[in-house]
Amino acid sequence: MPFMRIALGADHAGVALKEEIKALLDERGEEYTDFGTSNRDPVDYPDYAIKVAHEVASGAFDRGLLFCGSGIGMAIAANKVPGIRAAPVVDEVSTRLSREHNDANVLSLGERLTPPDKARRFVEVFLDTPFAGGRHERRLAIIAQLESQASHIE
Repeated sequence: MPFMRIALGADHAGVALKEEIKALLDERGEEYTDFGTSNRDPVDYPDYAIKVAHEVASGAFDRGLLFCGSGIGMAIAANKVPGIRAAPVVDEVSTRLSREHNDANVLSLGERLTPPDKARRFVEVFLDTPFAGGRHERRLAIIAQLESQASHIE
């Protein structure tokens, strides 16, 4: 797999899982930047999701990994940033399909729902699965057009 730059972000409910995944990324020799948070003090998850999403959307990072209690809030917030396709996954199949069919560029995991061993596997699948292209490119173009139209609404 080609070299990737990965942006990480978590709220207080996902910080332990983020640390587990950082260990995996170190084992794999991946380059990453941790945009916080670093402890269990309560924070607002959109702040971290949006930071990671902007970093990925700008091209500064190739992929993003987000962690919160359920994975849902982070994905909702990240998906508000044009160009982001954040997937809150629950199993290996949904993780693989998020890459193959949707070219997801952000993975969102829930610490309360995903045991560390499964999370590690989901991240590996997310980083190693290529986008299938083909008919899926047409569908992503529709989404990109929708994002473009939404940015012109006043």
